[in-house]
Amino acid sequence: MSTPRSFDELFAGSAPWLRGEGPHAEMVLSTRIRLARNLRDIPFTHRARDEQLHGVLASVVSATQPSKLLADGLLLRMQDMTPIERQVLVERHLVSHELGDGARPRGIYVAPDDRVSIMINEEDHLRLQALTPGFQLAEAWSLADRTDDDLDQSLDYAYSDEIGYLTACPTNAGTGLRASVLIHLPALVLLEEIQRVLKSIMQVGLNVRGLYGEHSEIMGNLFQISNQTTLGRSERDSIESLERVTRQIIETEERARERMLRDARTQLEDKVWRAYGTLRFCRTIQAKEVINLCSAVRLGVAMGLDGLCPLRVVNELLVLTQPAHLQRQAGVEMTPSERNVHRARVVRERLTAAERETRNGNP
Repeated sequence: MSTPRSFDELFAGSAPWLRGEGPHAEMVLSTRIRLARNLRDIPFTHRARDEQLHGVLASVVSATQPSKLLADGLLLRMQDMTPIERQVLVERHLVSHELGDGARPRGIYVAPDDRVSIMINEEDHLRLQALTPGFQLAEAWSLADRTDDDLDQSLDYAYSDEIGYLTACPTNAGTGLRASVLIHLPALVLLEEIQRVLKSIMQVGLNVRGLYGEHSEIMGNLFQISNQTTLGRSERDSIESLERVTRQIIETEERARERMLRDARTQLEDKVWRAYGTLRFCRTIQAKEVINLCSAVRLGVAMGLDGLCPLRVVNELLVLTQPAHLQRQAGVEMTPSERNVHRARVVRERLTAAERETRNGNP
């Protein structure tokens, strides 16, 4: 894949984490490792002057060039982008809402293969992210760790022998690591067992959030599970804990799906095909409804029902139907009702194309 050289090229491509690949991809959409870092002797972002933040941007970009993983990537400066373009990056899980406001000298640096990116001057000077499809904690950690080591050759991190990495928020101090998985748990929701599972997750010190992380709503039976503690725990401990709990959740969801197939297969298939029919033939539809209907279709794909679109297409619809993506693709700002009509057209066209590809032997 060629390196994206502009926002337009990045927008035209599909995010790697949406490809429906990797271990347990039918249940785990993506795995993310994020490392928070700050530069020594420069105030944290919220206290730094704009000229200091410009300096951080320049230092980080310079540090990427000796790295085999990062060299010749794409730098996007938030102040140079339109509000819709910044929101596209939020919808793709490349930047946070805070970084996407565009108010100060901030940026996102995307590595050539799109798997690694660096948010610059968010809450911390650097938020390094490795994002992989499926359940791949070891792979995501390896990517993030190697990238961090490369940057460490050129940057002087704020570090204390007693505490570890120093961060703007005390909850990130120490390793600065946040490991998370985005997991689809429809059977546990339908069988009304999800609250018991979520309670057990939080009891072992893990966080549960929605599709877009902190403060976001739970939609489409999608849950983001992440470690909570960074101080006093090693990276290995945090990752192994999340790995162990996630495997238990996967097994619990698999058993719930087996029970539903055994006891209520017809009702389950009816739910899946009604959802697919609505998506396939709708004329106006809201973003939240697309996410919830895609949840049912995703379950049907995992069940192996013939005639549905590939997992990759279901995943892509979760992002391509978001408001900023729709407006950027159409090249015009729209009212909510106009977006609903355009969204329905995008969904119909994407599913029609997927059916054509499947008939031609290109799933």
